[in-house]
Amino acid sequence: MSKELSAAKSTLRKQTDRQKAEFLQRYFKTGRGEYAEGDRFLGVTVPQVRAVSRRFRQLPLADLNRLIRSSWHEERLLALLILVLQYQKGDVGMREKVFRFYLSHLKWINNWDLVDCSARYIVGPHLHDGDPAVLRKLVRSPVIWERRVALLATFHFITQGDFEETFHLARVLIRDDHDLIHKATGWMLREVGKRSPSSLKSFLDEHACRLPRTALRYAIERMPEGQRKAYLATKTTRDK
Repeated sequence: MSKELSAAKSTLRKQTDRQKAEFLQRYFKTGRGEYAEGDRFLGVTVPQVRAVSRRFRQLPLADLNRLIRSSWHEERLLALLILVLQYQKGDVGMREKVFRFYLSHLKWINNWDLVDCSARYIVGPHLHDGDPAVLRKLVRSPVIWERRVALLATFHFITQGDFEETFHLARVLIRDDHDLIHKATGWMLREVGKRSPSSLKSFLDEHACRLPRTALRYAIERMPEGQRKAYLATKTTRDK
């Protein structure tokens, strides 16, 4: 282990809080049979981890390779936050390295917060205006976190006024059975609606009856009450 990596881990460990760790283990569903079974927390807050990431933003990929494989959730989070910083500040070659590193370490990006803090800042920008094949492969993965990476990557597309890939992935995920995918789908659709209410309405007019109920509720949160009630009254045909 390099001195820099040892210092980064030590800085993180100094902020350990047992009570926070116990809360986070419940919050992130680490119990037997839950989606993050066995994950371990130090009890360090996200702002604290972000502060450490800024201090150690120059850690080389060799060190980040060790950090992202940690059994401690906050150490994996730290690796991802550093990767985001390196991607945003890097040249073309560095961005390509970070992107490839990210895809080759998806096994350890294994909770919703880890996906949400990174996919839209690395995968989204890298694939926008490019080949969507990577997203279309990930969205059909049996691994929930890989499906969520695909969906969250399109957040960047949405900020650029490009909604079609989000709509495509949402259609693929209509029959997904995981609540965390339903929530993410609804969230991305809501983000579309913030920028183009008419685009969201066109999508929902065609697909609201087949969307999971949670996804629909998230998608219509910002709509006028009358529109929300109309969509909620739509008879579901999802299971047919």
